[in-house]
Amino acid sequence: MKTLLNKLTAALPPGTVAVAGGTVVLGAASYVHLGVAGHSLSTDAMANVSVLWTIVMSIGIGVFFPIEQELTRIVSARVVLGQGAAPVLRRATLLTAGILGATLLVLGIGARPIAELLFHGDRALVAALGGAFAAMAACYLTRGVLAGLGRFGAYGTQLAVDGGLRIVLAFACAVFGLNSALAFSLVLAVAPVVATLVTLPALLRAVGPGEPIAWRELCNGLGLLVCATLLSQLVVNAAVMSTKLLAPSDSALIASLMSALVLARVPLFVFGSLQASLLSGLTAAFTAGDRVAFWAMLRRIGMVVGLLGLLGGVPATVLGPWLIEVLFGAKEPVLGCLDFFLLSAGTVAYMFAMVLGQALMVFKRHNLQLLCWAVGTAVLVGITLMPGDVSMRVIVAYALGSLATVLAMLAALRLSFPGAAAAATDGPGQTADTGRLGVGAVGK
Repeated sequence: MKTLLNKLTAALPPGTVAVAGGTVVLGAASYVHLGVAGHSLSTDAMANVSVLWTIVMSIGIGVFFPIEQELTRIVSARVVLGQGAAPVLRRATLLTAGILGATLLVLGIGARPIAELLFHGDRALVAALGGAFAAMAACYLTRGVLAGLGRFGAYGTQLAVDGGLRIVLAFACAVFGLNSALAFSLVLAVAPVVATLVTLPALLRAVGPGEPIAWRELCNGLGLLVCATLLSQLVVNAAVMSTKLLAPSDSALIASLMSALVLARVPLFVFGSLQASLLSGLTAAFTAGDRVAFWAMLRRIGMVVGLLGLLGGVPATVLGPWLIEVLFGAKEPVLGCLDFFLLSAGTVAYMFAMVLGQALMVFKRHNLQLLCWAVGTAVLVGITLMPGDVSMRVIVAYALGSLATVLAMLAALRLSFPGAAAAATDGPGQTADTGRLGVGAVGK
């Protein structure tokens, strides 16, 4: 068993183990937060929390997670070249503040119609949504620099503090009788801010002076990456929002879909511990010209993703209908084993798409990544708009939209980088010079 564990650890990118503990806590916090809310709130109030949670985990991640990814890529490359990250942090802070300001302005202007459309007219939830966006901006900014610097201990600590606070605050809401959608929604704003402040001193100590960074280098691919990430989040979270728009009065189905998605996406929470270290490792290998290490890491992560899909998908398929009643307090059994199988299959395909998308990002082919997610989104929208049962439409749309994205990315890699397949199968005997030339050629 110990030998198997060592082999599995060796197959992961450097820093994964350090981040994994924090990711487990943060992932568990999502279940506890929604589970306590489901047992404490009315069906309508829980539907409001489900919609807000979905917006935070889709639009919020879509807008602010690309900042983390770009900073990880840029700072990792600077570390390989011996350059400090302080100039990057300063300019990235200004950029993030500008993006956050624009986002809050849109929320402020559209507060009334947003509240009427999504939250049964409760504008306080729109304010809570703005607070959650501000918290996400702060945490993703700092996490990006920490991951790029290889400070995965501090990165994992931030995740753990964030998750731990969400658990504590959710139970506090229940214990003190704060049984309102607003109270449970504010948890998403408070916990990330505190976690960011806890790890801020470690970040400031780690950044060092370096060459100034041009605005163009920082922003060049960010717009495309934001669009791609928004589409990816639309694919993975559209089921709840589509049901809200297609069947707005079916609160039981909305709440059940939210709980089912969270359960079926257990592997995705575990996969989150790989993302930061994967992008940092791929960027370092690419910058150093080590083609063999680059493709070997990508191949190993693909195998890990497949294993995660099996370990998470089988229990979700078999036990899912029962678990959402026990864990999340689902009031009506509206979803069956087939629904959970399709949700689990969609999650596996989505994880493969995320891995392939990181490879395209390292190659600075943000445009191809965006195009592939656009293909998946088009498939999702087309299936969602077909006639038939609402729950089956949105679930099948998630699964096939994710699969379409994977196929598009595989085609993009094969057509754009014809040497990629050969590189992926190169053995350890590949010479260092050939490896450097291979990565350089692919990246141009």
